[in-house]
Amino acid sequence: MRDDAEQAAVLNAFFTSVFTDKGSSRTTAPRSTVCGGGEQPTMAKEQAVQVPDDRDFSGFRAECEAAAGWSLTYSRAGLAVWVQLLEPDKSLHRIKCQMECKDVAAETLYDVLHDIEYRKKWDTNVIETFDIGKLTVNADVGYYAWKCPKPLKNRDVITLRSWLPMGTDYIIMNYSVKHPKYPPRKDMVRAVSILTGYWIQGKGATNCALTYLAQVDPKGSLPKWVVNKSSQFLAPKAMKKMYKACLKYPDWKQKHNPHFKPWLFPEQSTLPAVALSELSIQHADSLEHIDESALSETKDDRGEASDEDSVN
Repeated sequence: MRDDAEQAAVLNAFFTSVFTDKGSSRTTAPRSTVCGGGEQPTMAKEQAVQVPDDRDFSGFRAECEAAAGWSLTYSRAGLAVWVQLLEPDKSLHRIKCQMECKDVAAETLYDVLHDIEYRKKWDTNVIETFDIGKLTVNADVGYYAWKCPKPLKNRDVITLRSWLPMGTDYIIMNYSVKHPKYPPRKDMVRAVSILTGYWIQGKGATNCALTYLAQVDPKGSLPKWVVNKSSQFLAPKAMKKMYKACLKYPDWKQKHNPHFKPWLFPEQSTLPAVALSELSIQHADSLEHIDESALSETKDDRGEASDEDSVN
């Protein structure tokens, strides 16, 4: 059996893939996307793709604040991680991370989660990421592919994303959809985001807090302990890496098209329009099941880059 950390990296890479994912937009889900107590979100049950409204964003924020049903797996130095197992014999579960971000303004963190060019600098797991098209001024569809440790197949995902400023707070959410021009690839495993999002809380002019909530299906047979390893070790590491990227972002942005922020100024967007009728919900059970649980260890450094990688 390969090293535990390598197996956990598969699931963890899916959590931290962004779904900060590309960076110019995000979309939320249909009514009642919030899944209290582990219930599957409405958007994952619907057959028609919907663009979320204010109720969906408010519901997501309420779910981020909820405490019932969550098991604390990590708590240290302003960073905490909780897990909620939905299907004990499978890898399907929810994870919630909360982090205090000192010396990072809420709007800076919001920009980092959106800025696709900067993501390519600090996200060492990314293989390819791009925007497919826009649905509304605050919703689009995008593609993201990321590295997994050998001999596992790499993963990719297509998500509908949206975002909403709420006073001094910001919310970004996404879920998986199917696009006819981007079917599953033979060299990738198509993963599924049932509901993933970020809630950024402003804490004055120079500080903020980030809550990351995700219900994901990485597809494939992975050991149950992968959840524990990813939540206890790799998810905190990924959150800290994002925080470091935020600290470096203002200087980087000043040197790289500083006024281009289509997530704030939609008139700057050059994305082609996508009709909702072109999209459909991506259900996990419609994808091929990949059993990787018995693969032997392979020495490889994919996805193992240091947190200290330069973003200059």
